[in-house]
Amino acid sequence: MNIGDVLFGVMGFVALASALLVAASNNLVRSLFMFFVTLFAIAGLYVFALADFVAVTQIVIYVGGVLVLMLFAFMLSGKETLNNLKQSNSRFISLGKVPAVLVALLFLIVLANAILKVQPDSLPWIKASAQSNNIIKPTDNMVNNIGINLMTRYLLPFEVVSVLLMMTLIGAAHLARKEEHKL
Repeated sequence: MNIGDVLFGVMGFVALASALLVAASNNLVRSLFMFFVTLFAIAGLYVFALADFVAVTQIVIYVGGVLVLMLFAFMLSGKETLNNLKQSNSRFISLGKVPAVLVALLFLIVLANAILKVQPDSLPWIKASAQSNNIIKPTDNMVNNIGINLMTRYLLPFEVVSVLLMMTLIGAAHLARKEEHKL
């Protein structure tokens, strides 16, 4: 076992453990910071999958954008909203959460079934790629190709995503705004 295997195992464990803490925590601040750790660990796993652009995008968009918006919405929300969240049913498993638990278990069964039955080395398209030597090597420069495609072929979807993120920011600011309710 080399250092890469150990680091992959540690990052996988950190991602899973912090994701479980996000789901199980009753404290919203701790849950947000554990989500921060989860997103960083997933970015590390992307690096091990030789997807460096996806790892950087994960950090920039999710950690730098979405998580910061969530923190701002939390900080700008009123005290009465936070008190209502605390007064809601705080048990981890309750009768109201049974459908969500059943759906999660169903997805777990489907995922486990897919992992156990699929033999990735025997898939025909993977065999064809390996025979034609059409595989990604650690020395390949994929970021260059992605950048060229983003600014030429996929410029419109790239701009649509930027507008979507701007709309998310405006929506978060609108929801966090404190208004006087007139009767």
